[in-house]
Amino acid sequence: MSLVVKMGKMAKKALRRVLPSPAPTLGYARRIQRVSTPKRMVAMTFDDGPMALPPSPDQFQGQALTDVILDILAAHNAKGTFDVIGDTSENYPDKAGALGSPAWGGVRFDHYPDIDEDRHGGAKNNDRLIRRILEEGHQITNHGYRHIIFGKKPFVYGKRVYLGSFDKAVADLERLHRLMEERYGYQLGMARPAHYVDGIGGGFTSYDVCERLGYQYLGASFDGAGWLPSTARNPAQALEEEIEAMMAPLRQALEQDPDALCGQIIFQKDGYNMAKRTPVVWGLERQLWLLESYGYQVVTVDRLMAESPFADLGRGDPLFERMLQLAQERAVVYSDNCLRLNQRMTWGELAMLITPKEEALERRWAKMREAGKSQHRYAGALEYCREQEFFPAHVNPGKPVDQLPAKFFEPTMEELTRREVYSAFRGL
Repeated sequence: MSLVVKMGKMAKKALRRVLPSPAPTLGYARRIQRVSTPKRMVAMTFDDGPMALPPSPDQFQGQALTDVILDILAAHNAKGTFDVIGDTSENYPDKAGALGSPAWGGVRFDHYPDIDEDRHGGAKNNDRLIRRILEEGHQITNHGYRHIIFGKKPFVYGKRVYLGSFDKAVADLERLHRLMEERYGYQLGMARPAHYVDGIGGGFTSYDVCERLGYQYLGASFDGAGWLPSTARNPAQALEEEIEAMMAPLRQALEQDPDALCGQIIFQKDGYNMAKRTPVVWGLERQLWLLESYGYQVVTVDRLMAESPFADLGRGDPLFERMLQLAQERAVVYSDNCLRLNQRMTWGELAMLITPKEEALERRWAKMREAGKSQHRYAGALEYCREQEFFPAHVNPGKPVDQLPAKFFEPTMEELTRREVYSAFRGL
């Protein structure tokens, strides 16, 4: 692993200790990185493809990397989720950074599969590969047309061009969405922002972008590690170390708990790592053999979510079907994909439950555009509920509810946990 990446990871951990992550809030887009299921099912996601260049080192007679990955998945009756890009050929002028660094493929932009090789990457340039992915039953998600980060990431990508605008981020993802819809009749339903950069500017985040497009945010709970380069000088040794780096965490997790991977989403690369090698084609094969030995089925994220779309509620819960229905229409799930049904409902959460989706989103976005800064996730919903006189004019959004508006609820409440409130909600 490069020194820059090591330092970046250390700095990120230190910041998390000093500045804890914001508390999860209810919304229409949430980060799907694992789901609740007792079944030995796992999803694998492959970023940055498709790629028409061969693996490196090439031991596959010049086959495209994405073809090799698809062959491996087919041999194991496994399905993948491919987080594809559109085309990076517009990302110039630029120059390559140091091999082994995050800027290996470009200082100002990303280039897939490599700088000056953009014509071999992305959905725009690889009709055959996209059609093969779809014909063989895999899932495709939106990784951005040009794979440009949404906002600033100064430590690792300080010289990178970034979009810095909600409208520009939406437009970039929409461009790939239209390509997939018009060329293949395929509807994208999830997005993974480039390099997981969530802050955009003006208070907007990638969750707002997903909500605008009707997407869910595709995360991952387990790092397949193939993107990280070994520092060994001997190429053969470096490749074997990278393959082992893909295997060791998976092996350790399963040895400690054979059910550890149930419902998890694994991150992989459909492209070069930072040293321009592709350990994924050897590591993936070994990972699949290992998962099979423990009785795991490798499925698409969509299939995994069919077991349960929530991180903390499975099909065995009596409220599961009710929450499944509500989540299609209302903001009842937190940004970390949890429901937290046994906690008290707050006024802000009640406002999100009652308020129609467009009112909650558009009102908040309008406030942000006017103020040029972030607004509470519940600001639009609270404004709507106050205008409709559904509850008192001045309530603290974080304070637990002490009385429900009878208009929306069956009069059978014993306590005001979310479980009870959602059970009694009868809608507008």
